[in-house]
Amino acid sequence: MTGARRAAAFTIPAMALMVCAAMASGFDLPHENAVPGGIKILALDDDGSSLPYVDTDDHRALVVKDGARWAAVIGIPLAAPLGMRHVTVRDAGGRHDLEFDVGDKQYASQSLKVPPRQVNLSKSDLARVSGERVRIDHALARYSEPPPDTLHFPQPVPGPRSSSFGMRRLFNGEARNPHSGMDIAAPTGTPVLAPLAGTVVDTGEYFFNGNTVFVDHGRGLISMYCHLSAIDVTPGQRVAAGARLGAVGMTGRVTGPHLHWALSLNRAWVDPELFVR
Repeated sequence: MTGARRAAAFTIPAMALMVCAAMASGFDLPHENAVPGGIKILALDDDGSSLPYVDTDDHRALVVKDGARWAAVIGIPLAAPLGMRHVTVRDAGGRHDLEFDVGDKQYASQSLKVPPRQVNLSKSDLARVSGERVRIDHALARYSEPPPDTLHFPQPVPGPRSSSFGMRRLFNGEARNPHSGMDIAAPTGTPVLAPLAGTVVDTGEYFFNGNTVFVDHGRGLISMYCHLSAIDVTPGQRVAAGARLGAVGMTGRVTGPHLHWALSLNRAWVDPELFVR
């Protein structure tokens, strides 16, 4: 065999091994941060033959194939107490419990000025917000197949972050719920693009959130896009990564044009920065 043939004989198997190694490599997981509003990644002691069911706070957690085994990607609610947190796993080996520690994180505070009617609501506005909360909960409760293509993706719009996830917010001096998403400052009309593929769960105009789109990315990962000036998708529509969902605006309770982008994992709002490429 000539030197060239020997090199070719070596190169082809070597390339095949590299391809096989790439195929067996792990799933593109987000950054782990086991704090309120963060995520915990648990490697499951399972042979990988069937999808395990992982229960956290009576909600099904996202489970993906990580190489030859399964990994649970668990959202931790902002209101979660510090200390040990328990999950239940049901797999081929039966039912068993796992636990992990939730550490502390101090989020910043932010004071904002908005119209008084958006802080001290009238009876009709309270009734509207209550109904909208039910609708939002329904969207976040969705669990579907297939799983997300990846858990590491770009921002829906380019631009600086004008407000961080988890901020303790005061509207006109009155404390309200922590900030549940990432605010990205951008001019009105800037296209908002789906960071990964999914199915549009719902769209609508909300009292606080303004024009809003919900997208289901699979296995309990739901994204929300708020304050839009335009909505370009309809419920039930399948969208590819990079598809236009709408445009940046300042509808709802806002102080300027921006996109409020939020991610829900097993019904818990989690920090989108952990998923950003």
